[in-house]
Amino acid sequence: MNTDMNTVRLLGAAQLIIFVASIFSERLLSSVVGSGSISNMLVNISKNLTRMRISNLLALVDSIGIVVLGVLFYSVFSNKYPIIALVALGFFLAEAITLAVGKIGAFALIPLSQEFVEAGAPESSYFQTLGDFLYYGVDRQGDRIHNLFFCLGGILWYYLLLKSGGIPQALSLWGLVAVSLLLIPVLLLLYDRDFTHPVMAVGLLYLPFELVLGVWLIARGFN
Repeated sequence: MNTDMNTVRLLGAAQLIIFVASIFSERLLSSVVGSGSISNMLVNISKNLTRMRISNLLALVDSIGIVVLGVLFYSVFSNKYPIIALVALGFFLAEAITLAVGKIGAFALIPLSQEFVEAGAPESSYFQTLGDFLYYGVDRQGDRIHNLFFCLGGILWYYLLLKSGGIPQALSLWGLVAVSLLLIPVLLLLYDRDFTHPVMAVGLLYLPFELVLGVWLIARGFN
């Protein structure tokens, strides 16, 4: 492919930024909220405000990175594959917006947790109802919807990478197959938030691909 090397390197850098930001954001969030009741989650958040804020900020960095990545992909493929590239860009923009909007719930949990603790952590109150809505109904559901848009956009971008021959075919196939399989648990989680099954492990097949792709694009560019 006859593509400017600087654009390709920016594409790789954006991929790595998203990889790092998304992993650390989710890990920090998980470490804060824990796996207990909503009451315990609110208490944990009130005790770990800094980690919660950093997690939210990293998620916003992730959202911005997704927009940049989509625009860079579009600039690479729009001349030769305009319709597919435009649809894929639309999916990535929807992904970024959904992720950012979903984080409103996580940001709102911070003052709610403080008020909950100040009120003496009452066992049965509107705090638990509101906390459940903000975490599961806004933040986590927003995360699942953003993953749906990611999978749809990723399938199109990796298909174009495969079709264009810009990177080794094995690498393109890895991304295309992995993100297609990832769509299965994403849809199942949208259907049932408590879904747990070995099929969830397919996400581990995709995760290292983002790192490898980012490093490859920075080091080697397109063929």
